[in-house]
Amino acid sequence: MDLLRRVLRGEWTSARYHRLLPCLRSSHYSTDRDDSRLKIFDRDLKRRQRDRAAWIMGEKDELVNTVAENVLDRLEDCKRTFHTALCLGGSLGAVRRLLRGRGSIQKLIMMDMSSDMIRKLKQSEKDLPDDDLEKFYMVGDEEFLPLKENSVDLIISCLGLHWTNDLPGAMIQSRLALKPDGLFLAAVLGGETLKELRIACTVAQMEREGGISPRISPLAQVRDAGNLLTRAGFTLPAVDVDEFTVRYESALELIEHLRMMGETNALLQRNKILRRETALATAAVYDSMFAAEDGTIPATFQVIYMTGWKEHSSQQRSKRRGSATVSFQDIQKQFGSGGQS
Repeated sequence: MDLLRRVLRGEWTSARYHRLLPCLRSSHYSTDRDDSRLKIFDRDLKRRQRDRAAWIMGEKDELVNTVAENVLDRLEDCKRTFHTALCLGGSLGAVRRLLRGRGSIQKLIMMDMSSDMIRKLKQSEKDLPDDDLEKFYMVGDEEFLPLKENSVDLIISCLGLHWTNDLPGAMIQSRLALKPDGLFLAAVLGGETLKELRIACTVAQMEREGGISPRISPLAQVRDAGNLLTRAGFTLPAVDVDEFTVRYESALELIEHLRMMGETNALLQRNKILRRETALATAAVYDSMFAAEDGTIPATFQVIYMTGWKEHSSQQRSKRRGSATVSFQDIQKQFGSGGQS
């Protein structure tokens, strides 16, 4: 009951669970014998989920299109020309549809771990306006970028990197693939995402099964995003966050939307069986706790935007510590303690 109270008060979030993963390694998560990295997500399952999503996702998904538009707005804020760009997984289809010459990109490489997603992108090209953009398609994993160092000017990832087992490692590989003064733009789901569903699942499982199992994947917190950029070696890091509330007719409609986005649970040690009574109880709890007067239910999506640059001599840098030539005492004497000369 103490855990339940903490969940209801919002004190037990996916990020807190994520920080406990090293302690739970032996019982909940696994590592390959020849790979010491902690494995949280089932990448093969995520690939199959994206294979399915490729053929059921719609082009008029307001949430996905809004996030992609926000990412590209940040690209337009950079008064630079990016000749070669790499678009990684996630909502790369929305990025391609909304690109429309932004960033003066001449060559665009679209990479996804799902071969069906790449096939769908190729088929959809005929519906896009003609442009002079040189396009390449690649099946690859964000955890193992098949790119040479210093080979691209821009890397965009829209709602994809939060499914990597080693997010810092994936970001380091992205930095290495960028040319000097190259730009990294990413949007990932944050820890407040689907907080209503998380609470409803917890309450229903404790009521019906007497315990809880992870049903929603752990996600990063906003406060961790800047550290991720710095740890990956990016300069001039910038982080900001948006929070969207999407309303659905029922919890089943929410789950269907997550399937269409390819955002369903992919935890490696997930409980593969969801009891019917637990699912119905989850929907009932969701409705009773969060439903609006019109009968719709809200779902929160927190999106963290990260921007970083690969180091270059032309970039602004902070002065070396101790290099100041004027002390604060001299400034105080000049202007007086009241701030007037």
